[in-house]
Parts: sequence; structure tokens; C-alpha cells
Amino acid sequence: MEIPAIHARGLGKSFGGVVAVNGLNLDVARGQVMALVGRNGAGKTTTLRLLMGLLRADSGVARLLGKDWWEATSEDRQRVAYVSQQGHPPVWMTLEETGRMSARFFARWDSGLARELAGRWEVPWNRPLGRLSGGHQRLAALILALATRAEVLVLDEPAAGLDPVSRRDVLRGLVDALVRTDGCTVLLSTHGLADVERLATHVSVMQQGRVVATGAVEDWQRTMRRVQVVVPGHEVPPGLEVPGTLRAHRMGPVLTALARVTDDAQLDPVRALPGVRVNVFPLSMEEWFVAWMESGAADGDRVLEL
Repeated sequence: MEIPAIHARGLGKSFGGVVAVNGLNLDVARGQVMALVGRNGAGKTTTLRLLMGLLRADSGVARLLGKDWWEATSEDRQRVAYVSQQGHPPVWMTLEETGRMSARFFARWDSGLARELAGRWEVPWNRPLGRLSGGHQRLAALILALATRAEVLVLDEPAAGLDPVSRRDVLRGLVDALVRTDGCTVLLSTHGLADVERLATHVSVMQQGRVVATGAVEDWQRTMRRVQVVVPGHEVPPGLEVPGTLRAHRMGPVLTALARVTDDAQLDPVRALPGVRVNVFPLSMEEWFVAWMESGAADGDRVLEL
């Protein structure tokens, strides 16, 4: 059985009396692009810092490429690139100079890719990074990470602070770069669910320091639905349920369910009830995420797997 590129079991971290990561389990197979999503304070950034060995866990196991990053060698570290949410670039150096420095530490450094991305994203090549806008500094950090040709990329909010056009360009650049990097594994945190649908192959949802749902993006898009059932009379019968329901809301004669619908025939028993109308609506990942979080469906102990 192949060892996951990224592996965490029972991972925990507290700051004083505040629990940031609480028994987190996570596996990212080689070649996957895993998006870690969740509300502010869910523990995403802390999780990435634990994996990178920037924080020491209070409990549990964290592995990148089978290694505890606290014990990683310089050869190991060449295989992983990290972009933090609030990077601190060497402001006195240009992108070209920073690239030359990075080439000393990464054997697979690709100066051609760095120049290509800088040109495409209109990031000045020979201007000190401290004189660039915040958005261009963010793009420079991504260029430096992608040009390492690392086996694993760990990106904390890679498009944070970018305008819509730059955000779109970054996503396209990431897709292009990953296509040309054989077997590259990516773990990224993001608040942009639209970004997940464009970029990620898999997604894990964090809530209160743990993963509460995980699966392939394609499966989520294919199966997650809002199902509205309208019954005759004034009130939904107590026993009426939509198969596959994760959370449901009753209001008068209308039952609205957030449901996993793997086959349309799954709803036939409800449709067969006398006088009942069934309406099925597709959900974007953002709509599903908001509805699921607001419903409280993520508050239990069970991990939703698709």
C-alpha cells in the first residue's frame, strides 16, 4: 500500500486554553490536489504549520512523504515547498536574486518556469520585493514555490489579497504548473469555494479543529442536492424523510432537505406518495458549504465521506 504524501492521525494543538486542532485525521494521496476549507478559526493554518514542523503538536502524528518534518534532512526539505498566509519575503532582494538563492537549496529549481510565471503574472523581475504591491508579493511567493518543482506544495490561502483578475491568473498558473509537474501533491487552504471547484481534485472540510467531511470534488458536485418536497395539506407528516438526508427543515407543507443523492431513483419512493411534488436543485460547493454549516450538520462526531 502506497504511503500517503501527507498523513495526520489524532493531531492536536492547543494555545493556552484554546484548542486549535482537535484529533485531526487527514490523508492526501500522491498526485491529489486537496483543498482544506472551513470557517475562520477552524484550524486550517495551524494544521499546515504542524505538518511543516513550524509548530510542535501536543498529540498525534504528522507526516510529509512519510517523514516527521521535525526530523527532516536537507534532502527531504527539497521535496516540499510552502507558502504561508502571511509571508515575509526578503524585501531588499529582487525576484531574480531570491530565485538564485533558492536554486542553492532546491536541486530541481527551474529558473525558466520562474521567469515564465513572472512574465505571465506581470511581476517585476528586477525590482526589490519590498517595493512591490501586496498582491505582487503574494504572486512572487507562489512563483518561488512552483519553481522548486517540489513533490509536495503546501499553500496557505494562495490567492489571498489578490484582485479578481490576478486570482484567476494564479489559479490558471497553478493548474498549468501542476500539469507539468509529474505526480505533484498539493494541500491548500482556502476560503474560496469557487477556487476549490476550479483547482482541487479533493476537499476536506474543517470545523472546530477536525475534519468533518472529505471526498472527491467530482463526487460532491455530482451528489449534493437541495431537495424540496411539497405535500398536500398544511403540514409535513412526521415520518416523511428524503433518502440520503444530511439535514432537513420543515415549514408547513414544505420539507427542504440537504441530501446526498447518488441516483435519481433514490427519490422515487417520495415521488410516489399521493399529491406530493418533489423539486431537486443542484448546489455549488459554496452553496452546499454555507447551507451545511448553517444547518449544524457538521457539529456531530461522524465524518461525512463521499
